[in-house]
Amino acid sequence: MRVAVIGAGVIGLSSALCIHDRYRSSVTPLIIEVYADQYTPLTISDGAAGLWQPYLYDKGNVQETKWNKETFDYLLTYINAPDSIKMGIFTQSGYNLFTEPTPDPSWRDSVLGFRHLTPQELDMFPGYSYGWFNTALMIEGKSYLPWLMDRLRERGVIFYHRKIESFRELVDSGVDVIVNCTGIRAGELQPDQDLKPGRGQILKVEAPWLKHFIITHDLKTGVYTTPYIIPGSNLVTIGGIFQLGNWSQECNSQDHQKVWESCSKLIPSLKHARIVDDWAGLRPVRSKVRLERETLEYGAAKSEVIHNYGHGGFGLTIHWGCAQEAANLFGKVVEEKRQKATSRL
Repeated sequence: MRVAVIGAGVIGLSSALCIHDRYRSSVTPLIIEVYADQYTPLTISDGAAGLWQPYLYDKGNVQETKWNKETFDYLLTYINAPDSIKMGIFTQSGYNLFTEPTPDPSWRDSVLGFRHLTPQELDMFPGYSYGWFNTALMIEGKSYLPWLMDRLRERGVIFYHRKIESFRELVDSGVDVIVNCTGIRAGELQPDQDLKPGRGQILKVEAPWLKHFIITHDLKTGVYTTPYIIPGSNLVTIGGIFQLGNWSQECNSQDHQKVWESCSKLIPSLKHARIVDDWAGLRPVRSKVRLERETLEYGAAKSEVIHNYGHGGFGLTIHWGCAQEAANLFGKVVEEKRQKATSRL
């Protein structure tokens, strides 16, 4: 069976790995190809800070909370593995801050050591009167994506540096199953009114004295609109930009200044940090992740598509749970093909 994965961010690579490892023994031959016009280090997954943290509330979408937790639990099994450093995975503790009492997040039972902040802790953050502390995980895309690609190469997965302009290209070439992991570009392959860019701009700075993540929230303006500070293995990511509908991937000085000033106000010692990099990217924002099957027919040619996109700003947070679900859907395709083959005998 021939499988084509479109997209080489964390969603595409993890989907390819999960499908291969689950079905390599039962589906023969199993040929997996990855198509993308951008690979690491140029994907959105590479630019992200990499902190495991979903949006605060799932708003009833418990399936995504489940996928988030599955990802956390999976990554946690690697935390003391020799490969953890190559994967860019390590524990990270820190603060979520609010200006008013707020219900606990949907993910409170997924992370380690979740608790409310004490008055003494809140005194460190003037202007904030409520908050939480917990230990989560960092998954740095700049390390994790090369690790995934190495695992896939070991398994014989083939990589093509090519932009797919239409599903039909692959269907006409004889692909049996397409896994659509194109993120914000999914609308170019198939119109999706629910998919919108959520532009972000971040700075990477040298501030080795910062050891904890600090994420502030304004429930009125929404996610990612207020300062956040996330220390990584080498650099600290600072941000606080979310512009829905803005397609620009260029950094601009106004957003740069806003991030720098707001984060320096939150942690004044940041004024002594050295700015290393500016980066802007587009989060694939959707009311919920699109993870479902669809049958495509072009004349006599036919193929199954598994859509796996629309993960907003939490692709690294949810990727493995979604990869497992994509593999479940792939298994249903395999079973249906076997049943049809048997019925013809």
